[in-house]
Amino acid sequence: MARIAGVDLPREKRVEIGLTYIYGIGLYSSQQILAKTGVSPDTRVNKLTDEEIAKLRAIIENEYNVEGTLRGQISMNIKRLIDIGSYRGLRHRRGLPLRGQRTKTNARTRKGPKKSIGGLNKK
Repeated sequence: MARIAGVDLPREKRVEIGLTYIYGIGLYSSQQILAKTGVSPDTRVNKLTDEEIAKLRAIIENEYNVEGTLRGQISMNIKRLIDIGSYRGLRHRRGLPLRGQRTKTNARTRKGPKKSIGGLNKK
């Protein structure tokens, strides 16, 4: 079983796809990592040798911010925006969309379920 950056990679998937299960690594980053290490993207995770796993682990730990450190950086960036009182920080604080989307309709993912204003309808 390949365990990289604290994540168990799925055994039956190709390495190229398996690496994307690590938070902070997408398909493009995965392809770059495999090119640097010389591991074939078509190899299944369960067919990796210990040497190949060690190469992958070394590159990911040294050159990429993944998992806990990346999550910490993102939360610190959001906290900084909130602390300085920027527009984006206010939108984060209120739980509203940040990037100019409309909020009269839609935006249910950020705003949460509808809040009823009046009383309940009686039958």
